[in-house]
Amino acid sequence: MKKFSTKFFSTITILTLVFFTSCQNKEAKEEIKEEVKAPVAQIAAPQPSPFSKMEQKVGLTDVTVEYSRPSMKGRAIFGNLVPYGKTWRTGANANTKITFSTDVTINGKNLTKGAYALYSLPNKDSWELMLYKDTDNSGNPKEWDDAKVMAKTSAEVLKMPMKVETFTITLDDLTNNSGVIGLVWEDVYVGLPFTVPTDKAVMASIDEVMKGEPNASAYYAAAVYFKTADKDVNQAVTWVDKAIEMTKDDPKFWMLRQQALIHAKAGKKESAIVAAKKSLELAKKAGNDDYVKMNTDSLKEWGAI
Repeated sequence: MKKFSTKFFSTITILTLVFFTSCQNKEAKEEIKEEVKAPVAQIAAPQPSPFSKMEQKVGLTDVTVEYSRPSMKGRAIFGNLVPYGKTWRTGANANTKITFSTDVTINGKNLTKGAYALYSLPNKDSWELMLYKDTDNSGNPKEWDDAKVMAKTSAEVLKMPMKVETFTITLDDLTNNSGVIGLVWEDVYVGLPFTVPTDKAVMASIDEVMKGEPNASAYYAAAVYFKTADKDVNQAVTWVDKAIEMTKDDPKFWMLRQQALIHAKAGKKESAIVAAKKSLELAKKAGNDDYVKMNTDSLKEWGAI
């Protein structure tokens, strides 16, 4: 009887422990569920200097600008909020970051492709603009390092006839080989010119393609580039004529338009007029008013109508 009682109470004790452990585990799980169900509330509110990102193709180079945009809000900016003679982050919050997908040239100095922080030293009549190697600063670096200034140039301050409320960065004066990063705020415009190695890349591409078996599109693209870049116009004539010959069963008015312009540039006025008339006829059939007008204007200029 004594052995039975010991075993019985031992069994009861074990069951009790299991029961309480199970209850504790259940309570813990319920607490976790409550935590999941009740996340910390966060208020969504606009930033005083909102973030902006701009992407622009310049020639064959991708240029990306990421920055925050403060506003005037009734304040005087240059010489006051942004002091003269002191390095400015050129924006707000984190670094204003400019990324180039290829090497570029600024003020005669080659700048390796990559991301750079834009800093400036504003003055009344001119600014000093600097591209800095480190891009992870919030504002100016704690310790400025001249060795990390990868490019530097001076820029004239241009006064605008109106005021711009919000700090704005633009990409202006685009060509196949260059552009200008514009800084606009209050009544001030400052430009940072840069050049890109488009011609070198395009010429390498043309040389490579022409070694093989170029199609009509390749001949056409090469001819148009030679015309636009003021290269050998006679070579452009040869290539555009090949493109037109290869598409004679399905002529394109835009190709014929370029043939007319290239022939005119080469001094071949008669053949330019023939090509323009064909382009005009096809443009009318396609209902393309832009090409109708451009061809008509050219034919008038060349005395054909």
